[in-house]
Amino acid sequence: MADTMQFDLVSPERRLASVQAREVRIPGADGDLTAMPGHAPLITTLRPGILRIVKADGGNDDYAVTGGFAEISAAGTTLLAEEALHVSEVTPAIAKGFVARAEENLRAAKESGHQDLVDDAAKLLADMVAMGDHIGIS
Repeated sequence: MADTMQFDLVSPERRLASVQAREVRIPGADGDLTAMPGHAPLITTLRPGILRIVKADGGNDDYAVTGGFAEISAAGTTLLAEEALHVSEVTPAIAKGFVARAEENLRAAKESGHQDLVDDAAKLLADMVAMGDHIGIS
């Protein structure tokens, strides 16, 4: 088995990363997971959180992602993010914007009267707040 794999992180605006990685820690919708070389094929949805790339050279890169999809295979991993920013680019204003959008989704879900939508929106809001807390922006 190879020690590294190809990893690509893409958002609608741009390609954020295309590197050789030892592992990628992914905030999956059904729980966090780590993709490594030789991983069994998997497609998963993402929840808001911090994506960590452990690069082949030993360094790490962290990205804030708001959702999307990851395709994992033995050869590599591709992550298609709804929104993604390197954590160094996330300002308090950006973090507050993430939370404000999640609060608006929760308000709209409550108005709809569908409890399943309310639960999903409340989870989204909690994930956005936790992401800001994780990178030191509340």
